[in-house]
Amino acid sequence: MKYYDLVVIGGGSGGLSAAISAYDNGVKNILVLEKEDFLGGILLQCIHNGFGLHTFKEELTGPEYADRFVKELISRNIEYKVGSFVSELKKTNDGFIVVYSNKTLGLVVVNTKTIIAATGCSERTRGAIAIPGDRPSGIMTAGLAQKYLNIDGYLVGKKVFILGSGDIGLIMARRMTLEGAKVLGVAELMPYSNGLNRNIVQCLKDFDIPLYLSHSVSNVIGKDRIEKVVISKVDEKFNFIPGTEIEFDVDTLLLSVGLLPSNVLLEDMGMEMYRNTRGPIVNEMMETTSEGIFACGNSLHVHDLVDFVTAESRIAGKSAARYLKGEVTRSGKYLECKAGNGLGYILPQKVDVNNVDGAVDFKFRVRTPMENKKIVVKVNGEVIRSIVRPHLLPAEMETVSIKKEMFTSNEGELEISVEDR
Repeated sequence: MKYYDLVVIGGGSGGLSAAISAYDNGVKNILVLEKEDFLGGILLQCIHNGFGLHTFKEELTGPEYADRFVKELISRNIEYKVGSFVSELKKTNDGFIVVYSNKTLGLVVVNTKTIIAATGCSERTRGAIAIPGDRPSGIMTAGLAQKYLNIDGYLVGKKVFILGSGDIGLIMARRMTLEGAKVLGVAELMPYSNGLNRNIVQCLKDFDIPLYLSHSVSNVIGKDRIEKVVISKVDEKFNFIPGTEIEFDVDTLLLSVGLLPSNVLLEDMGMEMYRNTRGPIVNEMMETTSEGIFACGNSLHVHDLVDFVTAESRIAGKSAARYLKGEVTRSGKYLECKAGNGLGYILPQKVDVNNVDGAVDFKFRVRTPMENKKIVVKVNGEVIRSIVRPHLLPAEMETVSIKKEMFTSNEGELEISVEDR
């Protein structure tokens, strides 16, 4: 049985960044496990540009962004295995056992002192949102269609409608148009788009693709392959409003209706999960409720920019190195972090102030679009920071940095909320 100081599960942007960060902070005995045949994760099928503006101060495509980290990993001689699916994690007296299957090596069991989970996320399917109507072929998630088109070279349809205005759906509206398909429209259940504003402009408005807000699919018609899709307006309780139906002749329906963090391995270990994100509860080091296991990337919470995944994963890698070197202090006192008025979630959910390395970057999203508000950070009811924000959107993750010296207490409650100016 092989022994490692650190096993990183996932070879996408999160896992690669975390492994490189851990190595640069003194951890040399690392294994990265990736279930697909190539490192890079979802970035490999994202051939559009817009990546790297924060990390590299230049605009890259997804494969270009991934390639930089793959080269960094290889230059450090960090061991990695592709085509390796992790099926089980076990706690031992001195660390953890990781069980994975590899098409060449078979079933493999390794020991490790620490784990970083960077297992990404998955798309919601038709079954998850219970779309009514017939069940023909031609209905798929936008990410799957992106893989078929950009990796495999298959155009999945010629007359397309898209449900959901998430970024993948918006990007695929443009991509399908550029490949010669006709995108008839995008329907969004909410009264606002769930994608970045730049994608709404560049992917819909620039191509005159209509966006139907407060609409959803009320019927699917088709025997073997989808022939028609019917959308209807919804009320404030998301019930269909009779008489508002609009019918489209289509051969394809793409779904961009949300992403779910993939955390089966951690859930099977009994890890404490955060209901608001469906990711594990973590502290200021990106450490889960199981000491020695860290999490980062879209398996922790869904990001809007891969640059933010990189920054967060570097914290996880550095923290794993601190843990291995015995540099982590545990006071036993925590600030429990609460998502206050207007917030959908907050991360991290716990902070040991005595263990803060410089500052804590709190990440959160608002529930609805807001204008001319202020973000207020309180510790046990006392305001420690207030920041004015002219615009707040659910599609855009917000960050507030709190320096160690700004914390007025090392236990109790920290709350971030949105208030009127």
